[in-house]
Amino acid sequence: MPDGRFTPGKLHRVLSSTCARLGLDPTGARLLRFTNNAVYALVHDPVVVRIVGSTRLRDRVGTVVRVAEHFARHGIPAVRLLEGVDQPMHVDGHLVTVWHQVPVTGPPASPADLADLLRRVHALPPPDGLGEWTPLRTVRARVQDAEELSAVDRRFLLTRCAEVEDRLATLEFPLATGFVHGDAYPGNVIPGPAGPVLCDFDSSCVGPPEWDLTPLAVGRERFGDPPEHYREFASAYGFDVTAWSGFAVLRAVRELKLTTSVLPILRSHPPVRPELHRRLDDLRRGRADTQWTRYR
Repeated sequence: MPDGRFTPGKLHRVLSSTCARLGLDPTGARLLRFTNNAVYALVHDPVVVRIVGSTRLRDRVGTVVRVAEHFARHGIPAVRLLEGVDQPMHVDGHLVTVWHQVPVTGPPASPADLADLLRRVHALPPPDGLGEWTPLRTVRARVQDAEELSAVDRRFLLTRCAEVEDRLATLEFPLATGFVHGDAYPGNVIPGPAGPVLCDFDSSCVGPPEWDLTPLAVGRERFGDPPEHYREFASAYGFDVTAWSGFAVLRAVRELKLTTSVLPILRSHPPVRPELHRRLDDLRRGRADTQWTRYR
């Protein structure tokens, strides 16, 4: 079997090259997460290095930079790009962004904290040039970019995308279209010393705010998150997306995205294989009440 494109050795070489260019020390860097991107926290410098993990979704890094700069201009509590660096960086054939590290020193962000951050984001005008919400484009790109995927699973995922897309086209959203974060779940909120801050802007776009209210609801259904967390979130935001007739369609989109996020790095990060195949089997068999384990 061919070697993965994003093995630890290859990622560390990109990390080392990035640090050498910026005069930073990569020794002992910690891998914080590795699904859509490989995210490293440096130990000797207060910096986070983020390496794009999909060849088909490289265009999203421009969105990440644009949104981060927009948040900084408007004072939204969010991670900040490292100043004085032309971003994204092109390093050994990879796209890389570098960020100020937020010390995880505050209490964990509450669902109400996330709701407050989202209300602030949704009230902002979107940055110039921000794309429209096309969530299934991302799913299809991951399928095309999969390091390994059987022909049967590929056909299933593409057929499911077409089915869900047809259902999406019939929805009438009750909230006004606007600037949305795109992947609003507690894992993308860092409990910093000055309060919670947002991170991960790959999916930010102009779209329905209902999309940002969906991840916590799906977390309750698929990951067994405490129901009171979603109730607190919906109450703080002022809208319960699960009470809307279109929620089932948004849940279907979210589950496709949650399932396919690891496809571009599957051979490079084999521990996620069993969970991926479990999710595919549940989707194929229509099992909506089984619980999943988050990818690590």
